[in-house]
Amino acid sequence: MGTTEVPASPNRVVVLDTGELDSMIALGLTPVGAVEAIAREGFPDYLADKVRGVQKVGTIQQPNVEAIAALKPELILSSKLRHEAIYDQLSRVAPTVFTERTGSAWKQNFRLHAEAVGKTQEGERLMQEYERKTAAFKAAMGERLTQTEISVVRSVGDEVRIYQKDNFIGTVLADAGLPRPKPQDVAKFAATATVETIPNLEGDVMFLSKYGNDHGLLAQLAQSPLWGRLEVVRQDQVYEVPDDLWFLGIGNLAARLVVDDLHAILVEGKRLPGDQPGVPLD
Repeated sequence: MGTTEVPASPNRVVVLDTGELDSMIALGLTPVGAVEAIAREGFPDYLADKVRGVQKVGTIQQPNVEAIAALKPELILSSKLRHEAIYDQLSRVAPTVFTERTGSAWKQNFRLHAEAVGKTQEGERLMQEYERKTAAFKAAMGERLTQTEISVVRSVGDEVRIYQKDNFIGTVLADAGLPRPKPQDVAKFAATATVETIPNLEGDVMFLSKYGNDHGLLAQLAQSPLWGRLEVVRQDQVYEVPDDLWFLGIGNLAARLVVDDLHAILVEGKRLPGDQPGVPLD
């Protein structure tokens, strides 16, 4: 968005997306303000003990510029993808740094966030920690690594998405060396699941998440005979994963925690808290 002059070590930072929130917490800097993904739903659960005192300044879809200004920030972080339309308003409040996009660009974004708050070296250390975690996971999986195709499915209101590779979780799975089923091994964001495309959900393991409270379409798909014929369903290899971490985190801390989840599920054979085999999907 041009040139922005930022204080050397800003302490009062406002973040307008979940990836930016993740970056600040990872870098040891608690923002003074942040948006919610869904109104009145609060901040991601995996950050609950780290965001006490952070003021809510609207939602990702509708940030409250007046509330942001009232916090007297020294820096505002977001992306062109999310908030290009209000960049001028934000930049009049405080120096504003945007990344180009979100999702699969999380590594570049994290490095820019670290640079913006004067923590470049700490950012590189944390990226190296992520790389060590993925290397340790690969070693622990051994020969099973290349033989375990991972299907990723997410219920989002009136849509069920079959996630492909051009997104945050796609990059983490790739870094972890895990292959994807052919319909998902595509350099795109996601495809929409229908009854006819249920076979495209097949994999050795399925990771399933739910965003929001409306999962009627997922329930409809799960009632289809095609769903019951999926081998991943028949073998009880569908694992429900936390949406706020796996899909909303979009940052270095979230990526490291997702690798921990992968190790727990695929190496240790555990289910995450709240995930039970055979639980109805509706």
